[in-house]
Amino acid sequence: MPKTTTSPQDASTAAAVRAQPMPAGTDWLQLDVQLCFALYSTSLAMTKLYKPLLAPLGLTYPQYLAMLVLWEQDGLSVSDLGQRLSLDSGTLTPLLKRLETGGLIERRRALADERRVEIHLTAAGRALREQAVGIPEQLACASACSPTELQTLTTRLHELRSNVLTHLARDPATADNDLVGPGR
Repeated sequence: MPKTTTSPQDASTAAAVRAQPMPAGTDWLQLDVQLCFALYSTSLAMTKLYKPLLAPLGLTYPQYLAMLVLWEQDGLSVSDLGQRLSLDSGTLTPLLKRLETGGLIERRRALADERRVEIHLTAAGRALREQAVGIPEQLACASACSPTELQTLTTRLHELRSNVLTHLARDPATADNDLVGPGR
């Protein structure tokens, strides 16, 4: 996951946003007002969009994500790949087994530390990248967003994820004190 740093200006902007009152008259329990539902339903739609694009490659969407990471950096450990994809080993292991059975990756024990398992692309796994190269452009076209809009949206979603994870990592006693919302 990309690391984001928070400058004093970013922190003051975030504090100002938290300090803003919620718009009057908003019914926060309506489904269409929920950010979580917008993210969830968009994720479902994106996965449906990917399915026919990935079928010729013989990949599922989670397998595609794993391959994207491995095309960036071959030879990652299983734990590093799981961390990058935010997947636990119980979810990642069967996914890797399917990729290995498909001849796209090999799992090998690290020479320096046999407890560490590394994932390496096979020749077929590296060649698959060329077949996948047009997929991001097809998704961009389907989104009806400009490249700049997509980049901005992606950046904002990374920031949102980082903010949520930072909030979750804080001491629960102090985390609830800076929530702003109805009744607070």
